[in-house]
Amino acid sequence: MTGVLRRAWDRLSLYLPVLLMGLLALGTWWLVRNAPQVQGPQPAGAERHEPDYFMKEFSVKGFDASGRLQSEVLGEVARHYPDTDTLEIDAVRLRSLGLNGRLVRATADRALSNADGSEVQLHGNAVVVREMPRAPNGATLPQLEFRGEFLHAWPKLERVRSDRPVTLTRGKDRFTADNMEYDNLEQVLQLRGRVRGVLFPVRGTP
Repeated sequence: MTGVLRRAWDRLSLYLPVLLMGLLALGTWWLVRNAPQVQGPQPAGAERHEPDYFMKEFSVKGFDASGRLQSEVLGEVARHYPDTDTLEIDAVRLRSLGLNGRLVRATADRALSNADGSEVQLHGNAVVVREMPRAPNGATLPQLEFRGEFLHAWPKLERVRSDRPVTLTRGKDRFTADNMEYDNLEQVLQLRGRVRGVLFPVRGTP
């Protein structure tokens, strides 16, 4: 019996290193599989479009280098969005001086304005009025007015455009169109879609 046991032990001793290596490899695989994974750098999440502050019954004014008032934005409630640096304003009223000093006024139910009020999107009962200076002979020139449910205005550049129906009034003259673009500095008005107009003769014209 002793010889049989000795032979069995000798045979087992031949395979023991292989068995130990197998167990070691199995243990290593188990540890690797169950060990917590090292977290790499996570991509920064997109900044949410949420207001970081509110204003009520406010007025924001802008001045030029000489201290002269250039623009003023008033409203009932404003929400500032830091991701776009824009103001969303309820019941907005805006006043701005153009490059040639002409006054531009705008009102709407709601507006989206950039930080300095130089670009404004007007939504709901939108009105933009450009007041005209006096003629060289002292006569008062007719003011220009735009109305629509949406107007995109650049007050300082005296530009207004819309991709929705608009009404343009100059004095007693009145035009309607499906969409339009107006650039006062370039003296260009483009009316598109279904365009209708009513022109009144200038006083004194036969």
